[in-house]
Amino acid sequence: METRFFDYKYTFPLESGSSLSGFRLCYTTRGVLNSDQSNVVWVCHALTGSADPGDWWDGMVGPGKYYDPEHYFIVCANVLGSCYGTTGPLSVNPKTGRPYYHTFPQVTIRDMVGAMDLLRQELGIEQIHTCIGGSLGGQQALEWGIQQPGIIRNLILIAANAVMSPWGIAFNEAQRMAIQADASWTESRDDAGSAGMKAARAVALLSYRNYDTYGFTQALDHNEQLDDYKASSYQQYQGEKLVKRFNAFTYWILSKVMDSHNVGRNRGSIIRALEQIKARTLAVGIRSDILFPPSEQQFLARHIPDARYEEIDSLYGHDGFLIETKPLTQIIRRWMEERAPMLTARAE
Repeated sequence: METRFFDYKYTFPLESGSSLSGFRLCYTTRGVLNSDQSNVVWVCHALTGSADPGDWWDGMVGPGKYYDPEHYFIVCANVLGSCYGTTGPLSVNPKTGRPYYHTFPQVTIRDMVGAMDLLRQELGIEQIHTCIGGSLGGQQALEWGIQQPGIIRNLILIAANAVMSPWGIAFNEAQRMAIQADASWTESRDDAGSAGMKAARAVALLSYRNYDTYGFTQALDHNEQLDDYKASSYQQYQGEKLVKRFNAFTYWILSKVMDSHNVGRNRGSIIRALEQIKARTLAVGIRSDILFPPSEQQFLARHIPDARYEEIDSLYGHDGFLIETKPLTQIIRRWMEERAPMLTARAE
């Protein structure tokens, strides 16, 4: 794996009307680009992910996995506004010489995709064999398929949607309220709002998993138990774990990015926007997902031309897209192999 940086040195206008005085994207590549560029796989990461899919999606990407660098040229870029090497709230604002912190401008899914497409052009990639992502990553992949319909051949959208639901926005707002309740949040320092973000992560987990997940994984130790519950320590642990690798400013910005997701904005309607996609599309739902329920992926499959819906039965709710890599691999492999015989028949 190679970690690289793409520095865009020109003014980058944002959908909100603000702009960035250039930006940096951290990205990784695995494998070798073949001569006809037919082996490009672009992975889009979710909310707290990085440019290294081998770290957070090792069941799908890596030697011996479905997306094996031996066969594919795999690209993944850390999104605009994040904190793993890409320009974000902790980056230095060239206009002030100080970190952006609270002044980082509003970013949307469309801005993220616009930045990634500039990276694609910088890399000289004219076609993407497969663009794949789950959750926020799926929102990016979907938007890219609309913005650049002639670039992506296969589009795989996992636990994603065409527009962020009021339910999802409410979960995100509850998390931001937790950050705001942290007295340090108003301060301009890297760790501002950390305690609030710890609570926010605990709130988020309730939407990433579900009732049955906790019943199975965090059951009582014994009937006489009065305190020190597994479910309590699990919430604390997950909050602390995120605080060690993330910051509240980025969490705030990226949750707002998710809220802004609406492919129909300024395009007439959501359905009209989805009809612009030319890529062969697979929409995958997770039966137990309460944050991005299967009805949202079924909607995508109904309105995107040449689209298919498949479903995973998982105990782990929305997080199933990260955990259930074996059934996901089976679904993708079967879907991809369906097209291969068709192409052979047409060639004959």
